[in-house]
Amino acid sequence: MNANDPQFWMMIASIVIAVCFIVMAIALIAIAVIVRRVVGTVGRLEEQVSPLITKVDAISKQGQEMSVHFTEVTANLSTASLHLAESTQLIKEEVAELRQIVGSTALVARDKVEMVSATIDRTHDQVLDTTQFVQQKIVTPAREIAAIMAGVKKGLEVLFAPSPKQIDRVYMDDEMFIG
Repeated sequence: MNANDPQFWMMIASIVIAVCFIVMAIALIAIAVIVRRVVGTVGRLEEQVSPLITKVDAISKQGQEMSVHFTEVTANLSTASLHLAESTQLIKEEVAELRQIVGSTALVARDKVEMVSATIDRTHDQVLDTTQFVQQKIVTPAREIAAIMAGVKKGLEVLFAPSPKQIDRVYMDDEMFIG
């Protein structure tokens, strides 16, 4: 192909676009893997925080029982229990929000991977269409022109060939036999 031909540059651009889409697909897959790891980490964090929350609730109850026996410390323990319960609730809410964010991020990443996959499929179809177009519009006519030119060349060779020599002697049958 000729570098001055616009179809050459269209084909090069299609190839560059296809490579870019492949790089984008790899990047989105990497993001999906990272998001999956973050989801796992959040799940493990939640599993580790749950026993702590249970223990904090148990300590809160014990503190309330001790407050009955120690009226002087009742105000301090109830305040501490209140703050601990608020902290526990905040932790639960934060973990729930993290889980929701990670879940929505995973959905977005999955959608993007599907979009890149569709784009790659569309680009592949366009490359195939371009290849078929080049085959039909350039390669096939070029072959036909080459065949016509070969026929014209042979015809010109026959027309401009030197005329055969006159036979000025008699040949024997054995001399004319080719074999």
